Amino acid sequence: MNKLANYVTGEWITGDGEGQLLYDAVNGDAIAVATANGLDFEGMLRYAREVGGPALRKMTFHERGRMLRALALHLTEKKEQFYTISYHTGATRLDSWIDIEGGIGNLFANASLRRKFPNETFCLDGELTKISKGGTFNGQHILVPKEGVAIHINAYNFPVWGMLEKIAVNLLAGVPAIVKPATVTSYLTEAVVKEIAASNILPKGSLQLICGSTGNLLDLVTSQDVITFTGSASTGLMLKSKKRILEESVPFNMEADSLNCIVLGNDVTPAMPEWNIFLKEIRKEMTIKAGQKCTAIRRIFVPENKIEDVYIALGNMLGETTIGNPANDKVRMGALASKGQVEEVKQHVTELLQSSKLIYGDFENFDLIDADKTKGAFLSPLLLLNEEPFKNESVHSIEAFGPVSTLMPYTTTTDAVQLAKMGKGSLVCSIVTNNRQIARDFVLGAATHHGRILVLNNECAKESTGHGSPLPMLVHGGPGRAGGGEEMGGVRGVKHYMQRVALQGSPAMLTAITNIYQPGAPQKEEDKHPFRKHFEELQIGDTLVTAKRTITEADISNFANLSWDHFYAHTDHTSLTNTLFDKPVAHGYFVLSAAAGLFVEAKKGPVLLNYGIDELRFTKPVYAGNTIGVRLTVKEKIEQERREENEIAKGIVKWYVEIYDETDETVAVATILTMVKKADQTI
Repeated sequence: MNKLANYVTGEWITGDGEGQLLYDAVNGDAIAVATANGLDFEGMLRYAREVGGPALRKMTFHERGRMLRALALHLTEKKEQFYTISYHTGATRLDSWIDIEGGIGNLFANASLRRKFPNETFCLDGELTKISKGGTFNGQHILVPKEGVAIHINAYNFPVWGMLEKIAVNLLAGVPAIVKPATVTSYLTEAVVKEIAASNILPKGSLQLICGSTGNLLDLVTSQDVITFTGSASTGLMLKSKKRILEESVPFNMEADSLNCIVLGNDVTPAMPEWNIFLKEIRKEMTIKAGQKCTAIRRIFVPENKIEDVYIALGNMLGETTIGNPANDKVRMGALASKGQVEEVKQHVTELLQSSKLIYGDFENFDLIDADKTKGAFLSPLLLLNEEPFKNESVHSIEAFGPVSTLMPYTTTTDAVQLAKMGKGSLVCSIVTNNRQIARDFVLGAATHHGRILVLNNECAKESTGHGSPLPMLVHGGPGRAGGGEEMGGVRGVKHYMQRVALQGSPAMLTAITNIYQPGAPQKEEDKHPFRKHFEELQIGDTLVTAKRTITEADISNFANLSWDHFYAHTDHTSLTNTLFDKPVAHGYFVLSAAAGLFVEAKKGPVLLNYGIDELRFTKPVYAGNTIGVRLTVKEKIEQERREENEIAKGIVKWYVEIYDETDETVAVATILTMVKKADQTI
């Protein structure tokens, strides 16, 4: 019998004792033994903190992102072996695609997210806060990687995605991870971690694996650690309440199973495309992974006058679902993860039947393809009907974690909102409607109780990722029963693994620390025009003070004719009464253009192109007769990666542009971006 290994302090170690037998969900054969008995959990934490953490924190966001991309490419090459193992979990090829390639997709997505961060080991958080009147004392928040460990306790339903979607985020943030998958499907997680370890892409200590119990691991955590948990609310509450976690105020992100719902809008009729969109979404969510998804639809709310039409149509659709051996191409729904899980689902359905009735499916009487129901963990899709959802609380509190959903009637959109809220917090909710007012009323009414809301209609259905698909760039989590936590969410998710620090100091000090120019910091003028400098030569604070230009009435008139912007404030002397202007004012975009004429170096040089403008503000009117000058300062430098060998090596330079008048008062400020060539073309 294969004994699963734990990846501990850079070595593969099998635990002590007999361990837990793991079974093939399709044929019931014993396939592995898992145990973590005897592991040195204190040593694992120390290794992560002292080896993995420092190595990751030395890397910049861009380096960590490229590391994730390399890992994603490596796992893509190895994915077929994961599919073969995944069949043992009861998953079909499509189920496994969501788990395996969905997980790898998270690595790719977070790798791309590096472009949202500077090429630094830390990042700014928000804008500069001006504290003092004179501008010599300001505040700036920054984020630095925590010096602890991300401990991920995952569920059995997604042994690959559950791990990869979490570690992608903490690794990008610069924090190592210890992963504890649910034991029942940990053999698939082990296979993936073996490939990760063999690739040598991650620094040593970045990732460790426990196939079995966590022992006393959670009694050894500190305030620098972060714990994430996916599973039942009761187990999550027990772990979250541990004395050590409370004493150390350890961040604990919980994503618990929830009674997610879908609503059919009052406007939808069987003749509309939204009708079939609604039905197909339910069938998909009931049968994908045999309904073993934390985002699966558990409650279905339908206008009371359409209940019968819906359950007949939905029953017909479910009747087309073939069940059996997931390795068989004809099968559309495989097995549950284990026979124990089947019995647990049956028990919860029996409880639901105290106030509901079964309108499709059967515990025992269903056909299988290429499988034996006495050996495998199979169950038919089960559709229930509860006719009085406002009176029966159990349908909003008991979750059967399998191919089970309950159909319920409602009358008004307000009723639908209230019923959705009765789930006491969920990960996701969907509404299918083609009426924008219904969509608005439902979303704004139900948003407090859901982590994500999908508004589905014919306009987006073809490209929609669906009710049950969490996305790397959007938060995955929800309030109340759903755990109250957040995962993924793009930049938001990365910040969960970083410490926010408020810096206070002078502009010069804040510039030196952040490597981003802050107004009021020293500016350094040189004879050489900054546009004549290559990317490497430019330093933060390098400044050009330009010659000056007096604006004339002809300038304003000519720009109006050139741009065709004849807005009255620029051209009509007779319409300025009760306005902000004393006389026709220069166009803001002319002022900016005139400024560019002052600071641009005309000769060909390292500057390749203008890349964009950020944060443009016009702060004081400029009239004919005013004289403007410009201070152009290097604000920030951003490395650009070469996508092809023959591509020009370059970077993006952000310039702080301050335009001022003859009184030295600022009339406009902007951040202008240019693409600048590097001198060293080998970079």
